[in-house]
Amino acid sequence: MTEIYVDGDACPVREEVYRVAARLGVGVLVAANGSRPIRPPASGQVRLVFVDNKADAADDWIAEHIGRGDVCVTSDIPLASRALKKGAQAVSLKGTRWTDANIGNALAGRELARHLRELGDNRHGPAPMTRQDRSRFLGALDAALQAALRDRREPDTRVN
Repeated sequence: MTEIYVDGDACPVREEVYRVAARLGVGVLVAANGSRPIRPPASGQVRLVFVDNKADAADDWIAEHIGRGDVCVTSDIPLASRALKKGAQAVSLKGTRWTDANIGNALAGRELARHLRELGDNRHGPAPMTRQDRSRFLGALDAALQAALRDRREPDTRVN
């Protein structure tokens, strides 16, 4: 069964994920360390998974459990890369559908931004979510889910 794995602690699009999952009848697993209150809907489709409070614990849990035919929702580019390597689909919170073709540049850009922050350039941070971002996210999530559902039906021909 296709499932959506949500990197949950700082995810501003959880409600959108819940609505899309209910519409398509897929499960949702929200991985969180409990540092922020998360109230999933009273639905058997949504499970909250508590992880340790250490850095990247939610990312590690998702990367360990996700697989081909699943979808990862995250703002963390390295986690998106790990999900792609497992054969899953990956979507950013602002509607980027990560693929093997674009994840390398995103990882490089992330590394450059980290380096600039270390040098004292703190001008760049994530912009607040807009209505257009949410709309883009919904379109990307729907496309990723459709691809994931197809992946579940087709045999795996990837070479490991």
